[in-house]
Amino acid sequence: MRCKLLLSKSANVNAQSEYFGNALLAASGGGHEKIVELLLGKGADINAQGGDFGNALQAASFNGHEKVVKLLFSKGADINVQGGHFGNALQAASYGGHEKVVELLLGKGAVL
Repeated sequence: MRCKLLLSKSANVNAQSEYFGNALLAASGGGHEKIVELLLGKGADINAQGGDFGNALQAASFNGHEKVVKLLFSKGADINVQGGHFGNALQAASYGGHEKVVELLLGKGAVL
């Protein structure tokens, strides 16, 4: 796995980029649950802001990755953090048309 190789070479898990924001945002948006776990285990900032989606929870919500959304909750993601193109995770999931993720977010206390 390339991610493990990079981390073994002391890659900065919180390095920022313009489009994706950081590795955690990219992995969350892609639905890569194991990589999300790996990055969090290596100290990735779960609520880091950046990129088009704003944060990892918004990226996972927009793309309908329910398992990643649940994982991020279990690790302490801030459900109502603002930022990014959609404003927050609930708006991102709504725009993406992901009803199950919207229900999950509402059940966890998401507000507009």
